[in-house]
Amino acid sequence: MPDIADTDLKQFVEGGDGIFVIRGSDTCRGWNNIRYKVGMSSKNVGSTKLSMNVATIPPGGVALAHIHDGFELMLYILQGNVRHEYGPGCKKIIENKAGDFIYIEPGVPHEVFNMSDTEDVVAVVARSDASEWANIIPYDRESA
Repeated sequence: MPDIADTDLKQFVEGGDGIFVIRGSDTCRGWNNIRYKVGMSSKNVGSTKLSMNVATIPPGGVALAHIHDGFELMLYILQGNVRHEYGPGCKKIIENKAGDFIYIEPGVPHEVFNMSDTEDVVAVVARSDASEWANIIPYDRESA
C-alpha cells in the first residue's frame, strides 16, 4: 500500500470551477493500518473545512489508539463489525455494525478493532478537517 505522501490525489479529480468529481476508485493508500480510497480533501479538491473517504480495516485489523485534535469525525458503517475502545485509557467499549452511524468528538482517545477474522470493515468517514490525518495524534493508552 503506498504511503500517503506517495499518491498524487489530484490525478483522480474531474471537473472544476466549483464542482469536482472523483469516480469510484480502488483502495490506493493507507494510514494507521487502515486502507483508503482516494476520497476528497484539501490535497485534491481544495476543500478548506472538510475531508471524506471510504476506509477499510482488514480482517483482524486494528487502527492503533489516537486522538483527533480539534476536529469532529462521523462514520457510517457499510460493512462489517467494529469495536471502539475509547476514553481515558481506552477502557470504555462500544460495538457497531453495518448500518450504524458513529460520531467522535474532538480529543476523545480511541482504538478501532475489526471484530472479524474473515470480513473487512468498510466505512464512509467524514471529518471537519480538510487535511485528513495531519491533526491526528497517537495515544498511549497504557500511560493514561
